[in-house]
Amino acid sequence: MASASTPNRTSAGASSAKLVVAGGFGVGKTTLVGAVSEIPPVNTEAWMTEASKAVDPVTGGPGKMTTTVAMDFGRITLGWDLILYLFGTPGQPRFWPMWDDLCRGASGAVVLVDTRRLDASFPAVNYFENDSDVPFIVAVNLFDGVQTHPLDQVRDALGLADAVPLVTCDARDRKSAVRTLLTSLTNTMDTTAPAVVP
Repeated sequence: MASASTPNRTSAGASSAKLVVAGGFGVGKTTLVGAVSEIPPVNTEAWMTEASKAVDPVTGGPGKMTTTVAMDFGRITLGWDLILYLFGTPGQPRFWPMWDDLCRGASGAVVLVDTRRLDASFPAVNYFENDSDVPFIVAVNLFDGVQTHPLDQVRDALGLADAVPLVTCDARDRKSAVRTLLTSLTNTMDTTAPAVVP
């Protein structure tokens, strides 16, 4: 079981935190990490071919030609005192066993959702609800910049608890992606804050 971690202090006095960007195949994880990373993002993209269709889906939306086969990695500095390290998970079912390793030590997670293929989101939501204690939020990726369903309908369809934050995000847009990451951090702080005894 992957466990949550609080931010760490770096040698320069800044805090660092690990965030996981998870979700089904083709929901925009690599795009989000690439949109915000201040370093050239590390990714393990491989071409999808007809030879792989017996193992993996070969369609993940218009123009989807590659897929992540291990992880994505990026870094973003938020002010002088906070550095986020981003780890994107692979979406195909055969790589799900890697998620425990990628989530180890994570402070929070963002589960990206594509409402055009909502069924692809159930395994990721289920993982963070039942197999991990990493605090998570769900972000509906606005493909083509359009919100096609009200968030309350998405919450109902996913069976999300009211306590799980649900937001919209355009994974291509840096400002939108950063807002989503900040929402995840805020959720972690709210979820892991010690109870105040009166």
